[in-house]
Amino acid sequence: MASKKKTRSSKARQGEVTATPRKSPYSPSAIREFILEVQAEFKKIVWPNRKVTAGLTGFVIVLVVILSFYLGSVDLLLGKLVSSILK
Repeated sequence: MASKKKTRSSKARQGEVTATPRKSPYSPSAIREFILEVQAEFKKIVWPNRKVTAGLTGFVIVLVVILSFYLGSVDLLLGKLVSSILK
């Protein structure tokens, strides 16, 4: 039986890296493609309406005020405690 001889002429040899030309990410066509992709993604965003945005903003402001009073009072209490211990 005759054995088939493998040819490597059409395939890359093992250990060799085939050089594929890469497009520069800074080329005008790549920049344009990036901008088009960003625009497509922005069209997928669902923005909340004005009422929901105002409600959530108010909630965040109230929460920040409450937490700042709490942390301020804890800081004041611990500061007085430490200063009384050090005296």
